[in-house]
Amino acid sequence: MTSTAPHQPILDKPFVLDLFAGPGGLDVAAHVLDVPSLGIEWDKSACLTRYAAGLDTLHADVSAVRRDAFESLPPEINVLAGGPPCQTYSVAGSGAGRKALEEVKGYIERLMAGDSDEKIDEELKKLSDPRTALVLEPLRYAIQATRSPNRGNRPYDVIVLEQVPAVEALWHHYARVLKYVGLPDGTTYEVKVKVLDTETYGVPQTRSRAVLIARREGLGEPFLPKPTHLPYEAKEWNSRIGRVPAQAHQATLDDVSAPEPVTRRDRDDERQQWVSMGSALPDRRKPFLVRSNYGSSGHPGRRGVRTDQQPATTVTGRISRFVVFEPVGDNPGIVWEGPRFSMNEAGMLQSFPPGYPWSGTAQAQQVGNAVPPLFGAHLLSAALGLPAPDPEALREPWVPATEEERAKLRSHGCGTADDCSARCPRPEEQAPPRSTARKKKASAG
Repeated sequence: MTSTAPHQPILDKPFVLDLFAGPGGLDVAAHVLDVPSLGIEWDKSACLTRYAAGLDTLHADVSAVRRDAFESLPPEINVLAGGPPCQTYSVAGSGAGRKALEEVKGYIERLMAGDSDEKIDEELKKLSDPRTALVLEPLRYAIQATRSPNRGNRPYDVIVLEQVPAVEALWHHYARVLKYVGLPDGTTYEVKVKVLDTETYGVPQTRSRAVLIARREGLGEPFLPKPTHLPYEAKEWNSRIGRVPAQAHQATLDDVSAPEPVTRRDRDDERQQWVSMGSALPDRRKPFLVRSNYGSSGHPGRRGVRTDQQPATTVTGRISRFVVFEPVGDNPGIVWEGPRFSMNEAGMLQSFPPGYPWSGTAQAQQVGNAVPPLFGAHLLSAALGLPAPDPEALREPWVPATEEERAKLRSHGCGTADDCSARCPRPEEQAPPRSTARKKKASAG
């Protein structure tokens, strides 16, 4: 459900706690809305990006903070947000993902019934993949808030979660227990769950996310953000431009020239045309073609090929592998491989502001894992009853933190001004186990 009701802020002073915060997608969203936030992130490189961006951060394991340092969190936090890792919940393959979902649903029931954290933690250690337990953390934080003397045992007012569409079933289970069962202290929430498409909120890529928005009972019915842009319909687009050659380097830019854009005048609504790669990247030479690893409407001949007048395919950690083709000289009839997307451009396709200070290693993975800030801003706005965000605010160049500001943020987040400390997590502590099934399959081949 979306709402056309007048915007009415539901909190006087919202303050967001962003779990699994990554390089800062939700925090940038909060910044655009002038809402303070604190992110918890275990990956060192993502934290370096966050410090460089000037985002308040704890370099820590989300689970460890809940167990050992929850009372140190600012008591004024009243909005819980985040997107826990999802890799173990894929419904593809052998069915392990479906089994994991059922296991997690059982643990949700037990947590809501008040089972002891210690007993559940011992059982979670036996799971085949430690990441399976992480999707429980938002619920465990919500419960812990009601047991926190530092907070006066006050529950969070708002919960905002997002993940890949495969997690929608789990969010529906969250919604059922939050509404009809309630936290162990009796707190209940009104909840909305749905899969949303990011291009319908002005993000220049096609990306679907399962979202959950919950408001504590008494704060009004929650609603999903109203789409501002038209959905990208690949079949409609491809039928209007004709066949695209299977290999992008065999195409000419004339072959894939865009049809007349679908404007709001063609539709009986006020939504705008989706945002294209070309308009999101004003400094990239145009026209251009992009070849990714993804298909397009089930047509092998169009596999992974899009033009600058279309939104990008889903930006993942493979974004640095996308091949970009540009015209040779001034001749649009011949295309040749041009420079691939820079991390700045990849971030802009995620709706990060230009000049966002990507830092550390695995930057493409950071970009791909992030919540698109514009999409996050729409989610937070709807959850908090605020006006829809201004997308132009995310087109302004980001102002990185000064060295002094970075040192201060790192002292808070890591314990020292220029390095990690013993309290910082080690990457191997949350690394997934090696897949014996994958090894057997490889050896059999």
